[in-house]
Amino acid sequence: MTGASINHGDILIIDRSLAATNGKIVIAIINGELTIKRLLQNRSSCKLVAENPNYEAIDITPEMAFEVWGVVTSVIHQF
Repeated sequence: MTGASINHGDILIIDRSLAATNGKIVIAIINGELTIKRLLQNRSSCKLVAENPNYEAIDITPEMAFEVWGVVTSVIHQF
């Protein structure tokens, strides 16, 4: 998520009480694996998009075990 200024070693503040709305950066669980991505959704589709061009978007399908665990609210950068 380097395009969103989230780097290796940073500390994320997550709010599990917030609704995961379109465009938010979220912690998600896909088939038992945690990931940090931007949530893009509309009436017909849902996908998780990396802010790093080296990673492809993940289209969420009904067959996947998918859960949004929380919404990223702050980033603390490490030095």
